Amino acid sequence: MNEMPTPRPAADADQRKVPPLPPLFRIGKRLRHRIGAIIARSSKVGNDPVLDPKLFPWIPEIEARWPEIRAEVDRLLTREEGIPPLADISPDHRRIAPPDKWKSFFLFGYGYSLDENMRRCPKTAAAVAKVPGLNSAFFSILTPGAHIPRHRGVTKALLTAHLGLIVPTRRHDCRMQVADEMLTWEEGKTLVFDDTYHHEVWNDTDESRVILLIQFRRPTGWLGRMVGSLFLGAVRRSRFVQDARSSLGDWEKAMQRLERER
Repeated sequence: MNEMPTPRPAADADQRKVPPLPPLFRIGKRLRHRIGAIIARSSKVGNDPVLDPKLFPWIPEIEARWPEIRAEVDRLLTREEGIPPLADISPDHRRIAPPDKWKSFFLFGYGYSLDENMRRCPKTAAAVAKVPGLNSAFFSILTPGAHIPRHRGVTKALLTAHLGLIVPTRRHDCRMQVADEMLTWEEGKTLVFDDTYHHEVWNDTDESRVILLIQFRRPTGWLGRMVGSLFLGAVRRSRFVQDARSSLGDWEKAMQRLERER
């Protein structure tokens, strides 16, 4: 879920076929500050844009497994043409996802598991299944020259973790700004941030960047947990998520055809 930047020119928007935001998301944006304030006050890990990975006990275990996760990504990349652009799956991202520059391979999405993808990546699936409050987990592939414009998420109920898997040699030319902090990825290491702060991503290299992106519930007290659960439950049942699941089903059929052809 993202609040998007200023819309593109009409011709470009028509070409991308960007749908209007669902009513739930528009309501969420209007109420963001009130809902976010409740969750922030209830947060057990603070409310900073970038958080210390040491606050999350599950991170060392997933970092210890990064070589086997990387091995599963390497196998997937031999069939990269079967991995869909994120914009083709998530209408929410069409305003910011560069065409064919940002690809994603989902294992979990808003609490729904993708059984075939989990079968293809069993060690990754087993690792992320242990993340407390797991909401989504997918491999995020940012190809050379990609730029994701400044944007932000809607709810503080979720935090985002990036486990670096494949990082360009010139890693300082592949970077992410979160609020006023500039971050770079490192293979086998994890970044954690609150995506309700504005953030922007650049890959100014000739290599792809691949991470394991994990969205998980922010640790909070009972009030923040209740408010977050109400919002996320509504999102999970929304047409937005159900349409994304349908899109993933179409891509699964394409991936199966590709596997049969090889």
